[in-house]
Amino acid sequence: MASILDSVNQRTQLVGQNRLELLLFKLAGKQRYGINVFKVREVLQCPPLTALPKRNKWVRGIAHIRGQTISVIDLSLAIGGKAISDLENSFVVIAEYNRSVQGFLVNGVERIININWDSIMAPPDGTSGNQSYLTAVTEIDGELVEILDVEKVLEEISPSATTVSERISAAAVQHDLGERFILIADDSAVARNQVKKALENLGVKMHLVKNGREAFEFLQKTAAECEHSITEKVGLLISDIEMPEMDGYTLTAALKAEPKLQKLHVILHTSLSGVFNQQMVKKVGADDFIAKFNPDELAESVQKWLHVN
Repeated sequence: MASILDSVNQRTQLVGQNRLELLLFKLAGKQRYGINVFKVREVLQCPPLTALPKRNKWVRGIAHIRGQTISVIDLSLAIGGKAISDLENSFVVIAEYNRSVQGFLVNGVERIININWDSIMAPPDGTSGNQSYLTAVTEIDGELVEILDVEKVLEEISPSATTVSERISAAAVQHDLGERFILIADDSAVARNQVKKALENLGVKMHLVKNGREAFEFLQKTAAECEHSITEKVGLLISDIEMPEMDGYTLTAALKAEPKLQKLHVILHTSLSGVFNQQMVKKVGADDFIAKFNPDELAESVQKWLHVN
């Protein structure tokens, strides 16, 4: 099963073309789920797990993999389903999210599929229960595939700090933006809330949207009300990279291609990491790249780019 990701490095060329590849898997039932291949290090048969005292109930144990100790989270339990029982015939997806490495216990891994971001849609409004852990849905082979909000799972296991340090707070300049505001685009409600809380100390106004397409259409509409440039009303865009309908790279490139939008500074704020992403930031014309989630780094970047004309 590890060989399923042998060509993962070649797959990164899809990023920036509003395309991605999903690794399809199942949990304790027949429902299929997906995870972005670019976040996956490897897939392996579930190794022996060591239980820890006072661990979160979703963490089935820790595993020693390639010299590293990794927590293994039962994704089925985490979203309110039944525990995965047959560990010997289950798999662990080793993934890198938010500056850390986690193992996600799944019942079975199927295959990798290539898909457009515009084929991935936001979940229906008013979802609840297990569905509240959805960040997006898509249709493959006539069946619904659910993409989980893994950031919400991780946040509930180990909440992130959202308050900037005293050093940053003391140096923070309360920006007089007038009627201008910062636009935040992220498909994860958890991530949007983290950014909002971190930036409240800077005294800036914020407007939040759920994906790249919504951000782009909102900016186009706002720009139509501006005499010269979008910067008359929007001070900065903070955008996730992985979003339904339009990813952050495609969003940034689209902004830079329109005269009224191209002066807007863009910070890409994402759970993806690595040198490749920094290269893509330059390619599409973004101003900064910050891996989630460090409130000090985000606040410092916001202060920097609000001062740059």
